Amino acid sequence: MSDAIKHECGISVIRLLKPLEYYKEKYGSAFYGVNKMYLMMEKQHNRGQDGAGFASIKLDVDAGQRYMSRVRSCQQQPIQDIFAQINDRINKELKEHPEYEDNVALQKKNIPYIGELLLGHVRYGTFGKNSIESVHPFLRQNNWMHRNLIVAGNFNLTNVHELFDNLVQLGQHPKEMADTVTVMEKIGHFLDDAVAKLYKQIKKEGHTKQEASPLIAERLKVSKILRRAAKNFDGGFTMAGLLGHGDAFVLRDPAGIRPAYYYKDDEIVVVASERPAIQTVFNVPFEEVQELEPGNAIIIKKNGATKIKQILEPRERKACSFERIYFSRGSDKEIYQERKMLGKLVFPQILKAIDGDIKNSVFSYIPNTAETSFFGMVKEAQNYLNKKKEEQILSIGSKITSEELHEILEVRPRIEKVAIKDAKLRTFITQDDSRDDLVAHVYDISYGSVKKGDNLVIIDDSIVRGTTLKKSILRILDRLSPKKIIVVSSAPQIRYPDCYGIDMAKLEDFIAFRAALALHEENNSMHVIENVYKKCIAQVNSKDKDIKNYVKEIYTPFSANTISDKIGKLLSPADIKAEVQIIYQSISSLHEACPKNLGDWYFTGNYPTPGGNRVVNRAFINFYEGKNERAY
Repeated sequence: MSDAIKHECGISVIRLLKPLEYYKEKYGSAFYGVNKMYLMMEKQHNRGQDGAGFASIKLDVDAGQRYMSRVRSCQQQPIQDIFAQINDRINKELKEHPEYEDNVALQKKNIPYIGELLLGHVRYGTFGKNSIESVHPFLRQNNWMHRNLIVAGNFNLTNVHELFDNLVQLGQHPKEMADTVTVMEKIGHFLDDAVAKLYKQIKKEGHTKQEASPLIAERLKVSKILRRAAKNFDGGFTMAGLLGHGDAFVLRDPAGIRPAYYYKDDEIVVVASERPAIQTVFNVPFEEVQELEPGNAIIIKKNGATKIKQILEPRERKACSFERIYFSRGSDKEIYQERKMLGKLVFPQILKAIDGDIKNSVFSYIPNTAETSFFGMVKEAQNYLNKKKEEQILSIGSKITSEELHEILEVRPRIEKVAIKDAKLRTFITQDDSRDDLVAHVYDISYGSVKKGDNLVIIDDSIVRGTTLKKSILRILDRLSPKKIIVVSSAPQIRYPDCYGIDMAKLEDFIAFRAALALHEENNSMHVIENVYKKCIAQVNSKDKDIKNYVKEIYTPFSANTISDKIGKLLSPADIKAEVQIIYQSISSLHEACPKNLGDWYFTGNYPTPGGNRVVNRAFINFYEGKNERAY
């Protein structure tokens, strides 16, 4: 993807359902869970490379023994760093205590990180914070085992200020106004309340204080705690939690914005943000990995009983389409087909742009994630040519000569790897984004792949800001002397900010928004911008449910093609020789390609939660008033 955008985050929960001795005997190691968690996190590292965290809980330990472990890192390779720390500690203990080597009971008692319940997290820091304090899992500690809470998640809440105020009104003093802390304290408050009530009830039944502890674990209703804690959450979330005594949960938002999948057999329960990670790590077929439905939680009790419970009333399903276009691993069976379909469905626009001249057109892609949509685009080009060949052959009929037949069959799409990404150079120059002379060389080209006067069609996942296109890609592609460069986005125009976990928060960053402003200037209609500002200001103090997205009015006067044409002009360097045309996927084609993921708010402005409209209006107010800050 030419415009690198960041996205929060990836999670994994593993619950071992058998005693650790079982895994030692069957798989050769009592560290089976730790090893599998390492793989789960590595298989989801596409979801976050700024930080990583791991936590584990040991079940049924004696008082005075440590039963919770956590390690976090924000080093350059955080997953490798945390597991290097874990391995170093394990090896140190085994070296100092050889008697632990084949004794699983001693390993569990004395070595940290080994446990039956494990939580892993990878993150991108979308708020510019990348300190260790920002890395999940977060830990809420208490001397009562049941009140210990470990939380990690892939989420962004739009109403964190409101939730924070609710906690203050409850008499709490949260240490930070961040959604992770707020979520943890919200769940923690109702967890404390539930434990206290159960303790009082069990004492009334005549049980001793010591007898109360296992009974609390048995009777604690995690679903009830989650319903009370999450009822006012507005946002996209998949949040995971471990309770100190051994219960665990993963809760998904009611619109299904963020993804969650799970698998269970008689040995393990595993929950993750990505289905192919589970398939690969545990070698299970696609059909056996289930999607956690919106508004539901998977709850794993200490005794291993696993249930799916509805926690929040499901909304209209608006699963994030960007998961399918770009973020999620392309190895998923459905996502692979959907990305190919995106390439196929945009082909008619490409054909029009090259005026049907496939013979003198070269097809390529921006490395690397656009490769799958490229396959779909090329396959459709082949289908188009096959139909044309069939028509030509049938029109000539039986009189066709072998030379004529050969000439017809010889025409095929010209496929080349034109752009090559210099990953090391990109890592180096991100230290100083102002060095345009270096930015221009982020990509290299395959010389000789395009003939002078050819059309060059190059597809990308999406075009968000267009900075890399203008400063690097278009300039270097122009060196190949094509007649026309057609840059194709497999995604529609990104017009509105995201507030559910994707790092797209400022309107002025979007090339589509800048193109709409330029069109208003050309058409002497800047009063529209002023009117939108007045409407946004007028509803600043309105309740979220009453707020409308007035930013849509900025785009209303212009067709998608008009905006795309203006984007082409804005992104064309002044000294470029080739004609540049930008093509975007249509909304209808996006929905056809990704029928289960209809969340399209960044394209349409149709936000799945009330908080989204407040965020987009605040983003516009910030832009209009010249405030360079996030809207949530």
